[in-house]
Amino acid sequence: MNVSPLPALTLAVALALLPLIMTTDAYADPSLELGSTSVSTPALRVTLDRDYDLSHWHPQLSLRLATGVLLLPGDDEDDNAAWVLTPAFRYTFAGERSIFVEGSVGAGLFLNTRVESRELSTAFQFESRIATGVKLGKGGELGISAVHYSNAHIKPPNNGLEAYSVTYRHPW
Repeated sequence: MNVSPLPALTLAVALALLPLIMTTDAYADPSLELGSTSVSTPALRVTLDRDYDLSHWHPQLSLRLATGVLLLPGDDEDDNAAWVLTPAFRYTFAGERSIFVEGSVGAGLFLNTRVESRELSTAFQFESRIATGVKLGKGGELGISAVHYSNAHIKPPNNGLEAYSVTYRHPW
């Protein structure tokens, strides 16, 4: 009987990275993304992230640093997971609704090099991400995102995959 390493990986990554993104004056916010990949695998992404003000460059610009796990449950023994690191530049439009757009190039480190029918060929994958959303009352956020994972032709084949998600971020 094979035991899935996903729960242990999730806990290990969360505990190892918690001190890096939490400080005494501010905490990281939990974020939950639920969606599907381009190969119809469910996708659940759980991260902790922080926003850093970049108003000295532009009054509506910030940097959101996020890290966590991407869980990709599959059929039979096709489960996969990745540790993800996402530095996203965020532009918030002026106005009451605080609509924002984000763009990012980050990284993912996958447990397996296969997701359903896609052969990734390397565990390390670049993560290209675009997202949009709206801030809710008391600091929460609701958004949508599209993420592409690819090894940038480090090693063939470079099939990659996409994940499309609905995101909820809650202030700590």
